[in-house]
Amino acid sequence: MSADLGVPIPTDPISSNSISSECPTPIRRPVMVQRWTDVVFLHWRVEPQAIQRLLPPGVEVDTCDGSAWVALVPFSMEGLGFPHFAPLPLVGAFPEVNVRTYVRAGGRSGVWFCSLDIDRRLPVAVARSVYRIPYCFGDVSHVRDDRTLTTSVTRRWPSAPDEGPARSHIVVEGGAAADPDDPLDRFLTARWGLVARTRAGSLRWAGVDHPAWPLHHATVVELDDTLVRAAGIEIAGPPDHVRWSPGVPVKIGRPRRLGT
Repeated sequence: MSADLGVPIPTDPISSNSISSECPTPIRRPVMVQRWTDVVFLHWRVEPQAIQRLLPPGVEVDTCDGSAWVALVPFSMEGLGFPHFAPLPLVGAFPEVNVRTYVRAGGRSGVWFCSLDIDRRLPVAVARSVYRIPYCFGDVSHVRDDRTLTTSVTRRWPSAPDEGPARSHIVVEGGAAADPDDPLDRFLTARWGLVARTRAGSLRWAGVDHPAWPLHHATVVELDDTLVRAAGIEIAGPPDHVRWSPGVPVKIGRPRRLGT
């Protein structure tokens, strides 16, 4: 159930200056480990109410500079597995492209995923059955050649017969290192957990721990995308903010009921 269109947007959003570039609560006993490699961040400004209407009760849109932000984020997942063990066979490495935004719930700020496209059936089934994390299956590739990153997605499931499969084609050129103290970079990338809703309707928080992002400026060379629109969000024009990172090692904490 989506939040009512009349839900007021908070007037005292978390300041970008209050978000740390280092994980504020390091995860000592992760349940999963992985590495996010060759990460591209494409961000658009969006009216806050356009995001709020998509969120369930108890989840509020997070804003910066008076705007909500929606992101298209391609990257390569590598080394997915359990601590102290080898990466999982067959599903330990794959390309991913997610559509995400930023929210507050239960006193925390984090990522809310609108969709996550991968080319592995098993993670899609597990994520959708245990949590209502909207993983999607299809043809996905994400390749880096020097500083050129090329991404292609054709969603196979779930499909929208009336509109055809959601797709994306992205080419980005990486550039010089970005200012590590840039407050907008921090707001958009230094997110230390995700908010999700279970099938029973309760909200869950899973912490994320990784080093500070090594961010670089980047330029969009080609972009043809319908994944964001398929998530119910309309955007116009090129992204308002573009970054690239070679990646970080990541630890994922045990999901907890928000408020505990």
